[in-house]
Amino acid sequence: MLSKPIQEKVPIESSSPCFRSLDTVEMDFLTDKKTRVNYQSGETVFKQGAFAPYVLYIVSGLVKVYLQTGHEKQLNIQLAKQGDFLAFSSIFDEQVYKYSGVALTDASVCMIEKNALKELLMRNPDFALQITSRNYKQENRLLDIIKDISYKQMRGKLATALLYLSNKEFENEHPFLYLSRQDIADFASIATESAIKFLKEFEKEGIIKLEGKQITVVQEDKLTEISKRG
Repeated sequence: MLSKPIQEKVPIESSSPCFRSLDTVEMDFLTDKKTRVNYQSGETVFKQGAFAPYVLYIVSGLVKVYLQTGHEKQLNIQLAKQGDFLAFSSIFDEQVYKYSGVALTDASVCMIEKNALKELLMRNPDFALQITSRNYKQENRLLDIIKDISYKQMRGKLATALLYLSNKEFENEHPFLYLSRQDIADFASIATESAIKFLKEFEKEGIIKLEGKQITVVQEDKLTEISKRG
């Protein structure tokens, strides 16, 4: 089955605290300028290089965000969850999406007209500050990815990826159950074969526990040390 748009004028979900700074008129305006779409696991939510008329808001589920870097090559840059905004740069006259998103689990996403959101940001400084602070966190992650690619060895890259994916913000999402070994390798920017090799090494060293697809970090301090050493 394909993704299903929900056309009813349902108020935008308040899973992100930033919406609390909007008054009733602003909420009604935003509700009128968005469409909620349900995606099944594996469906493309938006595609790098495609026309970008919307900013996306994750209502529920997990969306894997990646950058296509070559033929059949990609770098996973984010795991977006409930309350996250994606393609925010489209507000600032970006005509196409700069990266892609695919539903890792069944997901519900609000497609918000970018010009409408831009109008609200200009009208309500508290709302603008809330959203800007959320996107600042993502900007820092992108800088960390660049640093990791430039300076870290493969073990360090994988350790960093595992720390990110096992972060407390995802503890209720259980992302490893939905990620392939290639997905994990793409988060670490290393080959799949290398990811499998080092996962086994980490398990042998007692740093992680492998049970099927599930990965449990047993010694976070040692994994952090490997990540820092690079």
